[in-house]
Amino acid sequence: MRPPFRFPEDLITLQRAWQQTYAELAQAPAGAGTTMLRRRLIALSGALCTHPHWTTPATWRTGSVELRRATHASASAE
Repeated sequence: MRPPFRFPEDLITLQRAWQQTYAELAQAPAGAGTTMLRRRLIALSGALCTHPHWTTPATWRTGSVELRRATHASASAE
C-alpha cells in the first residue's frame, strides 16, 4: 500500500473549485453563455498547474491524480 499524499489546504481548495466549476459547465445547457465558467476553469487550471507544491514534472503527474482522488473521496463522504 502506498503512503497517503499530503497536500496543502490551498491546493485542495483549488482542486475542489476546479471540480465544482467543471461540474457546473457540464450541466449548463448548450448556448447558455458559459464563457465565465470556461474562463474560471482555465484560470483554476493554471493555478493548479503552477502551485508551488509541484516542484518537478513527475510530482505533478503522480500527485495530480492522487489530488483528484483525495478531493473526490472527501466530497463523496460529505
